[in-house]
Amino acid sequence: MHIATHLDLDVVALEGADEISLLVELTAPTAAVGRPHLPRTLIVVLDRSGSMQGERLTGAKRALTELVDRLDPQDRFGLVTFDNAVRLEIPAAPPRDKAEAKQRIADIRPGGATDLSAGYLRGLQEARRCVDGSGGTVLLISDGHANAGVVDPEQLGAIAASAAVDGITTTTVGFGLGYDERPLKAMAAGGNGNELFAEHADQAITAIAGELDGLLAQTAQAASLLVRMAPACRGLRVINELTSVPTGDGVQIELGAFYSGERRRLVITFDVPGVATLGLAQVADLDFTWVALPGLVQHSVSVPVYVNVVPGDQAAGRIPDPTVRTELAFLRTQQAKRAAAERMSQGDADGAIGEMRAAGAMLRTAMAAAPAGMVADLAEDLHAIDRLAAEAATGNLSRAAKALSADTSRKSRRR
Repeated sequence: MHIATHLDLDVVALEGADEISLLVELTAPTAAVGRPHLPRTLIVVLDRSGSMQGERLTGAKRALTELVDRLDPQDRFGLVTFDNAVRLEIPAAPPRDKAEAKQRIADIRPGGATDLSAGYLRGLQEARRCVDGSGGTVLLISDGHANAGVVDPEQLGAIAASAAVDGITTTTVGFGLGYDERPLKAMAAGGNGNELFAEHADQAITAIAGELDGLLAQTAQAASLLVRMAPACRGLRVINELTSVPTGDGVQIELGAFYSGERRRLVITFDVPGVATLGLAQVADLDFTWVALPGLVQHSVSVPVYVNVVPGDQAAGRIPDPTVRTELAFLRTQQAKRAAAERMSQGDADGAIGEMRAAGAMLRTAMAAAPAGMVADLAEDLHAIDRLAAEAATGNLSRAAKALSADTSRKSRRR
C-alpha cells in the first residue's frame, strides 16, 4: 500500500489558533498477472416481495444466473430471498452443481411484504458461517420500502458496521424508483461497501457483475486508519463520508477492501490552538493497518504529521496547497449533495434545489483555483448536480434522490 500525505498549510503562526487540512492518498498494490486468488464469499440477499413482480425480478434472476456462471469452483456462493418471510434458497458453499443453483434461482416467485432486516440478518448468518480471513460480501438487492422488522436506517447501518468488523462487506443495489434509499445508503456506509442505483434491469445486471469483478480484483482487505492527536492538536474532523469511531485521543476510520491499483483520497482537518514554541510541532500520528491478499499478511505503517511554527509575520505570507484545498472543497460539495438527497427523500424539492445550488456554487469557486489535473472531476460533478437539480425542479424527486445519493456515496467514500 502506497501512502502519501499533503497539508494545505504546513506553517502556522506562533501562538495563533489555526485549522489545517491533511490530504491522505492511498494506492493499493497492483495484482500480478495470473496470480492465484483466495476463494470469494458472496451472499446475495434478494427482495422477492410483491413489488418485484415482472421485469425487476426477471432481471435480477437473470443477473444472478450470469453470476453463477462466472463463479470459480472454489468460490462460496449463497442466496437468501425475503418478502414477509425469509428463505435460504442456496446455502453458502462452493458451486458444485451450477445447473441446480440456476434452477433454484429460476424457481423464485414474488411474494408479499418487505421484511428487509430479516433477509439481511439471515444473509449475514450465512456469510459468518463460512467467512475466513479473506472476508466476504453480502449483496442486498431491493426495490421497496422496508415495512416489517427493523426499518430504522441507523439501526440497519449499525448492524452492517458490526458485520464489517468481522470482515463482511455490505453492498446494496436499489432497484427501480420505488425503494427508500435511506436504509440502503446506511447499510452500505456502515458495511464499507457500495451504494448502487439500478433504474432498469440491464443496470442491475451490470452492477451485480461489477461487484463480482471487484471481489476478484481485491489486493487488500480490512484496511483502517487510526488518527491519534498529539498535544498540539485540539480536535479533528473526517470530511469524507466514512465509518469512523472516536477513540480516547483521536478517531478510528474504517476503509474496508481495496481493488488492485485502486487509489483513494480522504481529507482530515485539525484544530491547532496557539503553539507557544517555535519549530516543528507534531499534530498527529496516522496508523494504517491492512491485510494484503492473497497471502493474508497484516501490515502496519505509522506516519507522523508535523507543522512548522514560525513568527506571525512569516506565517502571513503562506500560500495554501491548491490540491488539498480543491479536494476539501470537492468533499464539502458532497456534504451539500447529501443534504440535498435527504431533502428530496422527504419531498422537499425547494430545499433540495437550494442545497444543490449551494453545492454548484462551491464547485464553481473551486474550479477557478483548481490544479489542471482536478478540473475534469469538478466539471463532471457540476454537470451531475445541474442535471439532477433540473430533474428535481420538474418534479422527478424519486429518481433524482436515488441517483444523487449513490453518486455522493461513491465520490465521498471511495473517492
